[in-house]
Amino acid sequence: MLLAHKIELQPNNEQTTYFLKASGVARKAYNWALQEWERQYQNGEKPSEAALRKQLNSIKREEFPFMLEVTKAAPQESIKQLGDAFKHFFRRVKNGETPGYPRFKKRGVHDSFVATNGPPEKGADAAQVDGRKIKLPIIGWVRMQERVRFSGQIKQVTVSRTADKWFASILIDTDALPHERKNHGSVGVDLGINKLAVLSDGTEIEGPKAYKNLLRKLRKLNKALARSKRFRNNKGYMEDSANRKKVKAKLAKLHKRIADIRRDSLHKATTYIVLNYDVIGIEDLNVRGMVKNRRLSRSIMDQGFGEFREQLTYKAKRYNSQLFVADRWFPSSKMCSSCGAIKPTLSLAERTYRCDCGNEIDRDLNAAINLKTFAASFAEKQNACGEISTGAISVA
Repeated sequence: MLLAHKIELQPNNEQTTYFLKASGVARKAYNWALQEWERQYQNGEKPSEAALRKQLNSIKREEFPFMLEVTKAAPQESIKQLGDAFKHFFRRVKNGETPGYPRFKKRGVHDSFVATNGPPEKGADAAQVDGRKIKLPIIGWVRMQERVRFSGQIKQVTVSRTADKWFASILIDTDALPHERKNHGSVGVDLGINKLAVLSDGTEIEGPKAYKNLLRKLRKLNKALARSKRFRNNKGYMEDSANRKKVKAKLAKLHKRIADIRRDSLHKATTYIVLNYDVIGIEDLNVRGMVKNRRLSRSIMDQGFGEFREQLTYKAKRYNSQLFVADRWFPSSKMCSSCGAIKPTLSLAERTYRCDCGNEIDRDLNAAINLKTFAASFAEKQNACGEISTGAISVA
């Protein structure tokens, strides 16, 4: 099993300079490969990431000697990432979707590079971990904020920058799971705006609403950024003033803080669910359509429904839980969890579900119970005949 542990690094000035240089090399290799891919394609050739990596190796000593100053994994893995981007692009085109074409990378936006690309016995750059230190090729030992939680062989290390901090994402091949399952059972999960999630057993999971709580600070910094100056340097390019750079750094830190708070709450919620339930039912929410409601869009995005679904999916596979996703037309909110009757209309203002059978229940809890019943029924059918019927998507 491959598990990744992302840890904050504490580099010195020399190591920070190396990280910036390696990120620049990775960005240069990616942009060069994308430009070369387009040129070859227009000339009727069939470009591939493997051929482009060989081509770069044959010319980088003469044309890009600065690439020799960093680990060889940085440019090579960057071109592999371009190959993955094109695979994703062509797969979505084949499925009739409208994907975005791979774009050139910009300096200062998602700076990262692959520091190692495999075990030493295969001739690759390798990393070593000793307590709260990690040894990377060329630059040597770098201090880490904490110890690695998993034991096993290190397959790859990716160094990235968010705001003014550097992180190492350590990919480890291990047999040990980070947690142990606590309970079994079925559960329905209804996502909402007031509460992040309501479970069918009555458990309510609060969302931190980090963006809403820090919105005043965001507005203040955005206003300061709009008022800061830019000037044209000696080469004719527009450059930020010193004050503008300071405001940009503060704004990036605040955005990182918001993202960290949201991601932490989602990890805690999804881990709790998969450790306590082995049959889980959720809805396939049309988040893109939901955010078109201007009154609710900010609150919907603040909860992170897409990230919740993504985390729940891979964690369910990791802990052998069955995750069933009801299609977006499933009437979880309109259906009575007691008698099964379906209301023709149900406004968002109605927070209590009332049925003619006498059932009076919280709207979100009612939806969660319906999702639990849905998941349990499909799990029984799947276990009986090995397949599921139309109307459910089994993702784990």
